[in-house]
Amino acid sequence: MTKQALSQTTGLPVVDLSLAAGSPADRAGLHDALRHAATEVGFFQLTGHGVTQAETTALTDAMRAFFDLPEADRLAVSNLNSPHYRGYTRTGDERTGGSQDWRDQLDIGAELPPHVPAPGEPPYWWLEGPNQWPDALPELRPAALGWIGRLGSVAERLLHELLTAIGAAPDFYDYAFAGHPHLRLKLVRYPGTAPDGAGQGVGAHKDYGFITLLLQDTVGGLQVERPDGSFLEVPPLPGAFVVNLGELLEVATDGYLKATRHRVISPPGARERYSVPFFYNPRLDAHIEPLDFPHAHHAPGATDDPANPLFAEFGRNELKGYLRAHPEVTRRHHPALLL
Repeated sequence: MTKQALSQTTGLPVVDLSLAAGSPADRAGLHDALRHAATEVGFFQLTGHGVTQAETTALTDAMRAFFDLPEADRLAVSNLNSPHYRGYTRTGDERTGGSQDWRDQLDIGAELPPHVPAPGEPPYWWLEGPNQWPDALPELRPAALGWIGRLGSVAERLLHELLTAIGAAPDFYDYAFAGHPHLRLKLVRYPGTAPDGAGQGVGAHKDYGFITLLLQDTVGGLQVERPDGSFLEVPPLPGAFVVNLGELLEVATDGYLKATRHRVISPPGARERYSVPFFYNPRLDAHIEPLDFPHAHHAPGATDDPANPLFAEFGRNELKGYLRAHPEVTRRHHPALLL
C-alpha cells in the first residue's frame, strides 16, 4: 500500500485500515497513505474497516423502509417538533449557503436525555437530547443506534492512525471525545431534480467537526472541489466509505490536514439517491487545542472564511450550522437565537 494507491473509478486515494493490524511495513504503508490523503486531498476511500455487508444491509433496509412510509408517518417525527434538531426534514426545508437543498432526511444522534441549558450555560446544549422514532418502523432505532456505535469505533481507530501518521500522539484528542461525544447520523434521500430544474442536492460546504464517514448507494452525484475550483466526481467504490476531514482538524493543524468543500448534484429526472453520512465529532463543550506534531512548521495555514468564523469550542460551530440550516426549527423553539 503506497500513497499512490488510487481508486480506479474515482481517482481518490484508497486507504486500507486493516493494515493497522499488520506488520511494521503494513503500518508504515497505511500511515504513508493516510498522510498523503489527509494533507493533499482531504478526501479518500476507506476499505478494511471491518463493517460487514450484513450490518450495512440492516441499516440501508431500515432507511429505505423509512422513506417508503406514508408522508404522514414521516411528518409525525418532523424536526419541527424537536428543540434538539432531531427528526425528519421535508424535501427542500434545509438550506446550505443560503440556498435550498433538494433532499429529505432523518437526523439522529446519540440517545440522551434533553439538556436544557441552565442560566449561564451556552445554548449549544440544546443539541443534546432524544431522537424521534416512527412508531410504524421499530427496527429503525436499533439499526441506526447500532450504526452510530459501530462507526464511532471505526472513526476513533482512524483518527488514532491519522494522528500517528503525522507524528502526533494518537491519543492527543481523546479528552475531547471523553463522556458524550457529539456523534450524528443522517439518513438522506435525494428524490431527483427539483421542479425548478435546480441541481443542488446539497450545496458546496465543509463539515465542521473531525471526521465524516459516508456510505453511498450506487447512484452518483457526490463531488469534491479541486484546488482550481472545479469539481471531481466521486462514484461509489463497493465496500468503501468515503472519508472527509472537518474544519476543526484543519484549524487545529493550521491547515496541514485539509478540509475540502464538497457537494451533491441531484440525480437526473426522478431517479433517487440514498446516502448515510456519519459525523464523528467531539463533546459539545470540548475546547479543541492546537495539535502538537513535528511537521507543524510546514503547515500552510488554515483557510479563513469571514462569513463562517470557527470557534475552538466545538458546540458553538455545530449550533451555528443548525441555526443556518434549519431556520424554521430555530424560529419555533429558539427565536432568540435566529441569525
